[in-house]
Amino acid sequence: MSIPCGAQEALDAFAQCPGWEQRARLLMQWGERFTPLTEDERNEANRVHGCESQVWLVGEEQEGHWHFRAASDARLLRGLLAVLLARVDGLSGAQLGEVDLADWFAQLGLSRQLSPSRSNGLNAVLQRMRQLAAEHSED
Repeated sequence: MSIPCGAQEALDAFAQCPGWEQRARLLMQWGERFTPLTEDERNEANRVHGCESQVWLVGEEQEGHWHFRAASDARLLRGLLAVLLARVDGLSGAQLGEVDLADWFAQLGLSRQLSPSRSNGLNAVLQRMRQLAAEHSED
């Protein structure tokens, strides 16, 4: 399965990092690239449950392709969300179902830094994406 250009960009960028410190810095930079959510979008309906930190997610389907935006109060988590969003941007609902989160973060060299709670939180975000896609396809 081909991956979105943003995902390829992430793979290339993280491959250049020799160690965790550089990856962490890059992750923070990716977290700053977010299109911020408005205060109105940071509401209970958009909040992802299952994350220790506050995370909000909004998704929009355009011609069968999903585009997500997210926000978090935690800087490191914002970076992790940014690379997750890069991986899923423009995928169909069916393709969202095929994304392997653990494999993606392993490819980026970030899996060791995913604590169980962060990993669970990111899985909750991916599940929410799949849920939004499923609800949308029922309309």
